[in-house]
Amino acid sequence: MIVLLSIMVMFLCIILFLQYRAKQEKDQHLRYMAEKLEGIMMDSTREQIQIVTDDKQVVHLMMQINQLLDRSREHERNFIHTEASMKRMLANISHDLKTPLTVIVGYLEMLENQSNLPASEQAQLLRKVRRKANELIHLMNTFFDLAKLESGDQVIELERVNLTEIAKQNLLAFYELIETKGFEVDIQLPDRPIWMRGNEEALNRIFNNLISNALKYGADGNWFGLHLCEDKQFITIQIIDRGKGLDEIQQERVFERMYTLEESRNKAFQGSGLGLTITKRLVEAMDGVIQVASKPYKETNFTIQWKR
Repeated sequence: MIVLLSIMVMFLCIILFLQYRAKQEKDQHLRYMAEKLEGIMMDSTREQIQIVTDDKQVVHLMMQINQLLDRSREHERNFIHTEASMKRMLANISHDLKTPLTVIVGYLEMLENQSNLPASEQAQLLRKVRRKANELIHLMNTFFDLAKLESGDQVIELERVNLTEIAKQNLLAFYELIETKGFEVDIQLPDRPIWMRGNEEALNRIFNNLISNALKYGADGNWFGLHLCEDKQFITIQIIDRGKGLDEIQQERVFERMYTLEESRNKAFQGSGLGLTITKRLVEAMDGVIQVASKPYKETNFTIQWKR
């Protein structure tokens, strides 16, 4: 009996000792994680917490902390990117506002300082002032349109629309330009209506932006294509040209707000780097997806798809 009690006491002591050791090890791991985490946050390093242990609770905690670190770094990267984008946007907006304002002031000074100008020349200068003023209004409206789209203040009401007819009307708007420039064309529109839930005004703006863009930058290729089709899964629009196209970096960034590299197609729409961004927002507001694929002087293809 005494032997049995002695064994039980020894067994309990061993259990208590192992529990004590496990607690010490866990406390040590927790202290290490706390110190490591503090160091990572203070030094802004890209390290992760790594501990070799069989303790499932410690491993789970470590994994959760590492996930939080990854999210924090991602938010930091997004913040830096957004901050740089906003600075670039403000610089571009300032430039785009300053240019027509400078021209307007110059014309007005001419009218003020040269009061003996013939009436015909005065009228011509006033027409130029009006044109530049309209450019400013258009630029500001474009900027506010994007702001409303991104903030969700502009509601895009969806209804049943005939996409085939909208495509035809937008092509007709550019018919004279296409004929004058002598473009070879490849127009593939179905004979029957393609119906979808969309917004006619938004679709007109999308077509206008992409067609004018293709005609301007496809001028070297002297070729323009517009394809509209549907199947059981998708409604697809393709607007194609064979101009100078976009390199890989431009393809990745061309839909970014205020992306205005010298050769950027985004710059072509409004002179403000907002055109393709607005086009993308409008497509997404109608639950669609827009993508671009480009091989310079072979084919640049802007593709929009909606699920059936």
